[in-house]
Amino acid sequence: MGLRRLRSLEEPPPEKSPKKEPVPQTPAQIIEQTHVEADQIQKEIKEIDVLIKQSSNEVERLAQRNAQLTNKLRNMEANIDTVPRQDIKEIYTAAQEAQMRLFMMRGQVEQLQSKQEVLQRFAGGLGRVLTISDGLVSQGASKSGPDMPRVNVGEATGIIRIIDAQENERQHLANQLHDGPAQSLTNLILQAEICERLFDSDPLRARSELSELKEAVTSTFQKVREFIFDLRPMMLDDLGLNPTLKKSIEDYEQKTGIACNLTISGKDQRLPPHTEVTIFRAIQHLLTNVRQHAQATHVQIALSVHDDRALVTVEDDGTGFNVNDALSAARQRKTIGLGSLQERLEMLGGQLNIDSSPGKGTRVEFWVPTI
Repeated sequence: MGLRRLRSLEEPPPEKSPKKEPVPQTPAQIIEQTHVEADQIQKEIKEIDVLIKQSSNEVERLAQRNAQLTNKLRNMEANIDTVPRQDIKEIYTAAQEAQMRLFMMRGQVEQLQSKQEVLQRFAGGLGRVLTISDGLVSQGASKSGPDMPRVNVGEATGIIRIIDAQENERQHLANQLHDGPAQSLTNLILQAEICERLFDSDPLRARSELSELKEAVTSTFQKVREFIFDLRPMMLDDLGLNPTLKKSIEDYEQKTGIACNLTISGKDQRLPPHTEVTIFRAIQHLLTNVRQHAQATHVQIALSVHDDRALVTVEDDGTGFNVNDALSAARQRKTIGLGSLQERLEMLGGQLNIDSSPGKGTRVEFWVPTI
């Protein structure tokens, strides 16, 4: 038996069957498959639209519920001596749950809207590719040849890179949420349990702990509101770009100590929603770069709206950087850096120009169409 085992080990291994090469698709098959994918994307866009409407209705309902609980809290605080301990606990618990549920639903709406926007851009790119392809087929140009025009895949590649960058950014935001508001809410629960234990044994200390709990709830709620504003300011949809920019820059000054000067000129009008979001996010990103890297003391922001485009300039007096090195590093990290910002603006038909060098500050200028 041992000899048979030795002999089997000496035998060469059986030859592996060669892998079958995939059968190449004809241009007509590729076009047909692309049509199917385009139809599927349109179906997903419609499904997401339904989910956005349902989630938005839930946000409105939760906002009303949150307002009612806030009024209850105020009434309870005004009559804290006469409110039963169990009622206090239930109202605080319900208020915390309502605020967290409202925050989560607003985040869900934001994610759905972002996904829908990406799919719509992707669908637009596929539509343009199919228009060209169908035109070539109808003209009898489906056969390959040296003079056959090739479909530009740069736009699709840019979309894929933006999707990857957005997923990385969402992971970053999830970590911030876990380390920030989620941790604060855990501490609030612990404080509430301490108050509950003290109500019977030491009412005076319980009242003191309850006062501290109220301050902690107020502080946490303010942090959550700031977090929501950073994710997607509601006033951008309600009031438009100009008031939202002013508030965002005021908050930026207070948090960073960097002096900012905002100048708005040109037409005072609402822009398409995707244009306003793009401008706001671009300025927000550039100001974050200033805070993290520039070591600047002053930033000048200018927004000028014309008939066909909106022009934005962000200039700081910081340390500056090598533009080519920064763009290359941003693309390698696959984050929503300057490279992805440039691609997003170009996909909308705009352009980004960066003028900087070490020790001489930075001037970033970009424009996007308004029609």
